Amino acid sequence: MPRKATGKPTTLDHERALAADTAATYIGAVDEVGRGSLAGPVTVGMVVIDINQVTEFPELRDSKLLDANVRTELVDSIRHWAVGYGVGHASAPEIDELGMTAALRLAGTRAAAQCAVAPQAALVDGSYDWLSATEPDLFDLLEPATEPSGLHIPVRTLIKGDMTCQAIAAASILAKVERDGIMTGAALRHPAYGWEVNKGYATASHRQAIAEHGPSPLHRLSWRLTSGSEKTESEARGSEGD
Repeated sequence: MPRKATGKPTTLDHERALAADTAATYIGAVDEVGRGSLAGPVTVGMVVIDINQVTEFPELRDSKLLDANVRTELVDSIRHWAVGYGVGHASAPEIDELGMTAALRLAGTRAAAQCAVAPQAALVDGSYDWLSATEPDLFDLLEPATEPSGLHIPVRTLIKGDMTCQAIAAASILAKVERDGIMTGAALRHPAYGWEVNKGYATASHRQAIAEHGPSPLHRLSWRLTSGSEKTESEARGSEGD
């Protein structure tokens, strides 16, 4: 079993409130990781719970508040707790092409497609709803093969939801564990950038490596890669998104 978490427990209050307001049974929750990174994908985790059957899981916390071992230990428990779960990614080239908001929407849609049970309403961490589908434009109508992006369900945003809401905290853990694994694996192929430590975030050493070696295929070429604000190495280890 996962080790006991510290800090203020999360609750199911927000999930129950959304279910009551929308008459939904299956409540989804999403959180992202990698939004502020210089390299690698932006990743969205989603969990879906049955509001009539779900049990309290107060050990869940925002993934930034848990060390890596505890996050990993919690993954199997989260998968058994939820009736559906998924983790979706949008690559660095997709971020460059689409912009961050559309890339988040695409990653969230991919996460939802993996869920064994589809959400009927969803909670999004933060103040902006990037998960809902937008109205199609002429380009979309002329490109019927375009991958669907965005959900057509009620969506409610929740600032600092990963600190208070069990389902969002669960989604944040799934997203961070999977993306951290991707970046650690990528570090073996591109060892110059220190991704095993910084996970692609903008540390001084990461920017210096880009200046010395140039960007890799996993860097976001539309971003300012060699100058700008930086995280310390310790901040990068716990980064969940900016």
